[in-house]
Amino acid sequence: MTGAARLVRIAAWTSGVGGGLAAAYLGLVTGALPVDVGVGRRVRPLGPQTVDIAAPREVVFDVVAQPYLGRTPRAMREKLNVLERGSDLVLAEHFTPVAGGRLTAVTVETVRFTRPERVDFRLVRGPVPQVTESFVLSEHGSGTRLVYEGELGTDLWRAGAWWGRMVAARWQVTVAGSLAAVQEEAERRAWP
Repeated sequence: MTGAARLVRIAAWTSGVGGGLAAAYLGLVTGALPVDVGVGRRVRPLGPQTVDIAAPREVVFDVVAQPYLGRTPRAMREKLNVLERGSDLVLAEHFTPVAGGRLTAVTVETVRFTRPERVDFRLVRGPVPQVTESFVLSEHGSGTRLVYEGELGTDLWRAGAWWGRMVAARWQVTVAGSLAAVQEEAERRAWP
């Protein structure tokens, strides 16, 4: 084999491996290729995040539940697509911009509603193999306290733990944004 042929072969192999790694990374980040091998599972907490909302608990619950159980508002269609809708349980896709908005992570979750005190989320498909979360609503003073807590699990020991830290950081920022939107809308409805 000549030197030029060897260089072409190395370049082809390198670009093939590089392309494969890039595709795997994109699949992992967007949730299209989750790693769920059940080996080396590590679980980390999400939250707690607490928001005090100047609105009755029923109003806060309705603000959280309406896009899932009712008609999804046009403004939320870029963030949420309900695939199956029941009376107290839905299967929904959530869309989250990542990588500076260049990519979109898609998670599929079940969302269970226990009126008026609780909303539970369980990941079906996403960038990690396990996420469970809850919004717990309690009466507090003249309003509502919403407490978000959950846990996120990843496989593959240290590599998975590193990936879990990366995902959890973005996940919690996204949740904080959702909680702020719930607070704003619930308070708007309570005090028109």
